[in-house]
Amino acid sequence: MRITKYTHSCVRVEHGGGVLVIDPGTWSEPRALAGADAVLVTHEHTDHVDVLRLAGLGVPVYAPEGARLPDLAPLSVTPVRVGQRFTAAGFPVTAVGGRHAAVHDGQPGCANLGYLVGDGLYHPGDALHVPDEPVQTLLIPGQASWMRLGEAIEFAQAIRPRHAYTIHDAQINERGLASVIGWLTETVPGYRHLIAGETA
Repeated sequence: MRITKYTHSCVRVEHGGGVLVIDPGTWSEPRALAGADAVLVTHEHTDHVDVLRLAGLGVPVYAPEGARLPDLAPLSVTPVRVGQRFTAAGFPVTAVGGRHAAVHDGQPGCANLGYLVGDGLYHPGDALHVPDEPVQTLLIPGQASWMRLGEAIEFAQAIRPRHAYTIHDAQINERGLASVIGWLTETVPGYRHLIAGETA
């Protein structure tokens, strides 16, 4: 399986001729969607889903049941529920989790699904849900208003993947990103930082 990271939380997964894109938001590069066969959306926030771009793409889009996507363009979405298993772009997918991590008291949450793809790739979206199934490759949120770095480290250590890469990092300046990379390198075996457009 070939994984290419794009800006923020967007990841392109390729295997056996199938192309699956996860969380192509408004900050990610349009080229992430070139030749895509299907798209997974973890939740409704625009840094994870660009409705206008997806409406013109014409491929299956999967999003959490109950997600309120912006009504900017007609977009046909297949609703997904927690625990559901399905196939997207030839990849077996299992939806886990259920809710977006709390930002602060009183802030309403939204539906958020993490996706286990293929032989153990895990994209958690905006949550730190530890799945019951084994994870070979973990995509770790690097920075968020809903998370502190220690929580990300504990999340990765609880999962114990063979490989780990940072996502959700577009709001960090160079100094902050260097600190996050340093901490994850020291504390998470198998961690490697990918820059936008780099493949693992």
